[in-house]
Amino acid sequence: MSRSLLRDRFAHLRRLTLRDRQLLAWLAEHYVLSAGQITQALFPSARSARLRLATLYSIEAVSRFVDVTTGDRQYLYTLGPLGMLVHPTTFHDPDHPDARAPRTSFDRVARIVGSRNLRHLLGTNQLFVDLIEHTRSHHDTHLRRWWSEQHATAAFAIAGIRPDGHGIWSVDGRTVGFFLEHDNATEPLGTVLAKLRAYSRLAEFGPRYPVLLRVPGRRREAHLLDALTGVPTAMPVAVGVHDEHPAGPSWTLAADPGLRRWLHELPSDHGPANPATNPHRYIEDIDG
Repeated sequence: MSRSLLRDRFAHLRRLTLRDRQLLAWLAEHYVLSAGQITQALFPSARSARLRLATLYSIEAVSRFVDVTTGDRQYLYTLGPLGMLVHPTTFHDPDHPDARAPRTSFDRVARIVGSRNLRHLLGTNQLFVDLIEHTRSHHDTHLRRWWSEQHATAAFAIAGIRPDGHGIWSVDGRTVGFFLEHDNATEPLGTVLAKLRAYSRLAEFGPRYPVLLRVPGRRREAHLLDALTGVPTAMPVAVGVHDEHPAGPSWTLAADPGLRRWLHELPSDHGPANPATNPHRYIEDIDG
């Protein structure tokens, strides 16, 4: 990198706002967000989001490409060269987590554009974006933790779980942890249910958070609940559908399917205060 380019990059760094830096941190952790998701989470209007994203693109804080997974042709955003200067250590390959780090931001973007998991990533991130948007108008709510698949997999490697995401949700002082399994109905039910075995291992020594099975529609939801009937699970398991707001009464507990519950009403236990076996135990004074 030439001295003049490096000088320009440092000048652009001074132009980044706290909101910009929050966006870059999310893109470093979660790979990709759509223009609509960024607007939902951070901006008062689509116009203000479009103008700021254009500026961030012009100074190479973000990169962008057209979404071909949904057909709406909106831009999807990832880290640009300046963003990678802010976050030199990022998750860089959604298909091959152990792959060698890319040499350039272009290489990282190419891996994300070509990922077979792109639609899945957007769907997973949407639940968290919906929760963040909810906090903007409900001031007693907070998303205390939003971890990506790779972050959560590394943190709970001792149990061998691979959740699509992990969060801590707080409403009026009540905190509920959860693990998300975002389902696009591309796997047999048996494959989805087999994922619960690793969560049983985690429940022996770590947090006992509800596993959220989020599915495309009511038919898939009914089939999962039927398959879970009478099946004991160490972790609470709750099923919901994509088009219902995740903060609201959209979750049906497999062990008690008689009514739908709000996310903050689901049973949750942060687990034993043992730093050896439960090192990522949520502590509000620290995590909040």
